Amino acid sequence: MKRGKNITNAKAKVDKTVLYNISDAVKLLKDIKYVKFDETVEVAVKIIHKSYQSIRGAVNLPFGTGKDVKVLVICKGDKQKEAKDAGADFVGAEDIIEKIKEGWSEFEAVVATPSMMKEVGKLGPVLGKRGLMPKPKAGTVTDDIKGIVKALKGGRVEYKADKTGVIHIGVGRTSFENEKLAENIKAFYNQVMKDKPSDAKGNFIKSVNVSSTMGAGIKINYKGIDR
Repeated sequence: MKRGKNITNAKAKVDKTVLYNISDAVKLLKDIKYVKFDETVEVAVKIIHKSYQSIRGAVNLPFGTGKDVKVLVICKGDKQKEAKDAGADFVGAEDIIEKIKEGWSEFEAVVATPSMMKEVGKLGPVLGKRGLMPKPKAGTVTDDIKGIVKALKGGRVEYKADKTGVIHIGVGRTSFENEKLAENIKAFYNQVMKDKPSDAKGNFIKSVNVSSTMGAGIKINYKGIDR
């Protein structure tokens, strides 16, 4: 009941008739925060385009997510040293593939070299369910191990629209400085627009909302997002 009262009070402070500029939205998000822990700041972009399955991509958040992403690299030879030097948390080849088959899952991002994809493909049922299957388009099937590991550890986030046409990702923590949160939100929005499908004509986005994990949603004036 207490949380119900807190969220009700938080929602009452958000004017649903207003499209907030990004700076005011971030400030309000913090003003209505009512929990003590460091919440994730989440952005939800509602897409108008109907081919939701084709709307996906990746964004490099300039100030990271505030989360230490556990990166697994599946590779052989010199690439293993490159992965370790770049900061990968777990590195292996057939040995680690077998470990995953047995149920190990202490990782949040998976990278593989092209030469290992024949074996990694056997993990489709396991990694696919978690959205972690390495993909060339996402940059996670590559020989540039150093580059992708540093990107993933530094704030690179994959996104895709769900079946209702909403793209939803975390863009930081409530402890972030307002300016850093704003820049991460801008980077995400601009990347979604850059990745707009070629067959999406006219208006592409219906709405952009920002909230903290437990907080109320705040509508952003995305057409003036740089203000």
